[in-house]
Amino acid sequence: MNDTIPFSYLEHFYYFILSFSLQHLPPQTSLICLCIPTFIISFNILYPFQFPSQHNTHYTLLMALFKSRNNRRSSSPSYVSTLTTLLFIALCVFGVWIYRSNTGVSPQTQTDEATSTRMSVDTSSTTNNDLSSTEDTLETTTKVTDESAETITNRAIEELAETNSKIESQEDTSTTEDSAETNTKSESQKDTSTTTTTVFGDNPGHLPDDAIKSDDKNNNNEANKQKGASSDSEISEASSVTQEEQVTSMSESGSEQNSETEKVQQGSAEAYEGNKKDEEGDAKAQDATESQNANEAETQELSTGQKQDVLSFDTNGSKNDEEEANKEQLREDKGEITKKDENFESKKGETSQVSETESEKNENQGSQDESEQRQKPKAEKKDKKSKKAWATQADQSHNEKKRQKGELDNSNSDEDKEKQEDNTWYLCNVTAGADYIPCLDNEKAIKKLRSTKHFQHRERHCPEDPPTCLVSLPSGYKTSIEWPGSRDKIWYHNVPQTLLAEVKGHQNWVKVTGEYLTFPGGGTQFIHGALHYIDFVQQAETGIAWGKRTRVILDVGCGVGSFGGYLFERDVIAMSFAPKDEHVAQVQFALERGIPAISAVMGSQRLPFPSRVFDLVHCARCRVPWSDEGGILLLELNRVLRPGGYFVWSATPVYQKLEEDVQIWNEMSLLTKSMCWELVTINKDKLNQVGAAIYRKPTSNECYEQREKSEPPMCKDDDDPNAAWYVPLQACMHKVPDNKAERGAKWPEEWPSRLQKTPYWLNNSQIGIYGKPAAKDFAEDNERWKNVVDELSNIGITWSNVRNVMDMKAVYGGFAAALGDLPVWVFNVVNIDSPDTLPIIYERGLFGIYHDWCESFSTYPRTYDLLHADNLFSKLKERCKLAVIMAEVDRIARPGGKLIVRDESSTISEVEALLKSLHWEIIFSNDQKDLLSAKKGTWRPDSVASS
Repeated sequence: MNDTIPFSYLEHFYYFILSFSLQHLPPQTSLICLCIPTFIISFNILYPFQFPSQHNTHYTLLMALFKSRNNRRSSSPSYVSTLTTLLFIALCVFGVWIYRSNTGVSPQTQTDEATSTRMSVDTSSTTNNDLSSTEDTLETTTKVTDESAETITNRAIEELAETNSKIESQEDTSTTEDSAETNTKSESQKDTSTTTTTVFGDNPGHLPDDAIKSDDKNNNNEANKQKGASSDSEISEASSVTQEEQVTSMSESGSEQNSETEKVQQGSAEAYEGNKKDEEGDAKAQDATESQNANEAETQELSTGQKQDVLSFDTNGSKNDEEEANKEQLREDKGEITKKDENFESKKGETSQVSETESEKNENQGSQDESEQRQKPKAEKKDKKSKKAWATQADQSHNEKKRQKGELDNSNSDEDKEKQEDNTWYLCNVTAGADYIPCLDNEKAIKKLRSTKHFQHRERHCPEDPPTCLVSLPSGYKTSIEWPGSRDKIWYHNVPQTLLAEVKGHQNWVKVTGEYLTFPGGGTQFIHGALHYIDFVQQAETGIAWGKRTRVILDVGCGVGSFGGYLFERDVIAMSFAPKDEHVAQVQFALERGIPAISAVMGSQRLPFPSRVFDLVHCARCRVPWSDEGGILLLELNRVLRPGGYFVWSATPVYQKLEEDVQIWNEMSLLTKSMCWELVTINKDKLNQVGAAIYRKPTSNECYEQREKSEPPMCKDDDDPNAAWYVPLQACMHKVPDNKAERGAKWPEEWPSRLQKTPYWLNNSQIGIYGKPAAKDFAEDNERWKNVVDELSNIGITWSNVRNVMDMKAVYGGFAAALGDLPVWVFNVVNIDSPDTLPIIYERGLFGIYHDWCESFSTYPRTYDLLHADNLFSKLKERCKLAVIMAEVDRIARPGGKLIVRDESSTISEVEALLKSLHWEIIFSNDQKDLLSAKKGTWRPDSVASS
């Protein structure tokens, strides 16, 4: 008779396994071991084993594995026994493997609960209060483990495969308190040699160093003192978070520990499976780099079972922060959990990107603040130096009117360090073509003018964005004819304009003669030649004394410049100007001939010259309505004319008796009388059949005080007569200086003595530009430039090819004075942000103009043979781009013209790179001497700029 296996034996075996596993094995392994006898008991109930009764009961279980079962399965006893044996062995092996793997678990495979615990301990290395937070976290971890184990046990029989998967996901979550404590101590010891770092919970990969830096360099100072001296490279510098972010990260960590929903557990298991391999690889990388970068070591210990954004922990976090975090955690444990599973993948990238962006922003802000701190004292030092004794034209003009273009103190020094060698140049796409003057051909600005009554459309309107395009060459352009031949003829193709020849040819302005344009030397008022006319004026008023008393004059409405061109023979230089109007290219003709001129108009603004500087002002049929609007235009001439200087007016109202002419004459007489101008003489030139009226400005204020009517009125005391940069005209007169030591109270020395003579009003009580007493400063500046002719000859300047010269940053005019014996003229430019020394230049018998080199100059293209820039560009690039300035240099220089640069070596290198990109030939370059010489060619780009 066969009996089944007594249930008592299996029951004893079941209790033995339960007792052993609970005492010696971790919870996970205990669960597996409980499943084994449960499976066997269930199998025996369904399919009872039967054995002979005579067998010893000690071998009952063993024999059950080899004997047949009931009669229903008696036909195949070997198969059932074998299957049962294999299942039992497999389950035992699986339990042993689980046991071994659990006891040897790596610190890198801890869950985020354990990670949060360890982080709390780490970050409390300097604050003992954080330990309480760590214990609370451990208790929460144990609670979650027990609940998870119970759920899995209830489902183990029905879904064994699914249970195995969940067991894997839970194995890291149910670590015992001993293991957690051990790991915590180990990590705390590890952290004694490193600083606390940012942990990104949802980005398990390696992060760049700059993505996990801290902003606050002082965050870890106290911790470093307690832990020992740490290297500077280990201090985190680039990422800090707000208190709100810290609380959010802690509360989110607690919310994910909530086992209330099965969906969260399943998502955790799936996430674990997806990232397990990455974590194991990261763990290996951590072991290799842990001593060098604690930030990366912390980053590797991420939990893939939780979708949380742990941005960082503040090592100086307070106890109040922890309490607030715990309250937030309790609220979320009650069900206020934000679903983040769906956004897991997107948050991976977002966290890294935001961290990197904030890091870069903080680093840039820090470097910018340091740069500003370094630059600020330097700027203040410059301002103090320049304001000690000298006002700038910018200051004067800004105080006089509130509309100067641009604020001069806005520096671009911390911006745009350009890679000049990479510039790509284009031809200007403008209707003016080869004759483009940006500030006079700004069609967009001119169209917006509300009125042109005062010739506003002929005034300067510079583009908001200065052009960097290049002006094209006229077809058939040739090297300009040398002086003095150029005074009489020029190449037609260099200025291919014939309109003036058609309308003014009979007055001997200009004629077309083959491939030349010729200039007989005539004009509307001197058909038979300018030289005869010049002598006529001298004879009419001997006090003029060309080339002695009268040296610097202003020629209004100059035409083609013949009057000024022939004055060179009398040692007189003329500042000639005329508008760019229907008399096409009249100023361009003058400049091509080698005669100084600019494009300007008497309109609504002051002329760009100081007050009381011209010895004589000339107008020959200049078509200016002098008496209109209270004589505002004639009053502007009064401003720039020296006390005792002459105004020569050669026009039809002087010598014709037509009704219109008589009316103009009467109005002019009343105006000049009210201005206290003395009518010295009215003479007629029999040869030219013209007449000239010569007036003289008073040398005292006596006449002004005795006027019956104050019309025109005297200017207010606070009206600066020297302010001239974009300053509106005013119908008033400035007083003549009463103080004999003031500029304008005395007439300068006669020419040529005045060239080297220190101005009488420049005394030693004044500090000069170079920091010495003004008179000594002036003398040393002369000495500095004394040998400049020989110096420039040695670096490739052939003076026979030079006629039109510009000193782009003149001080006292020493450079121009040194060239006095050469057949050249030098246009001295005083920058509006430089000390206003232009009156000194005029006092010496030289001339010049105010200008801002961040804007285009009021001249035609291809007009200067030599440009000289002394310490100009290094200062200019603080306000505008060098590419803009170089484009303007290229515009106004003639092909074959030269540029001489004296500046800092770094600036010279930038200029040289730009010139090379413009295909200029570098003739001489020496960083030690801070000197550069370059020659312009005929290269023009093929591409045209977009309109």
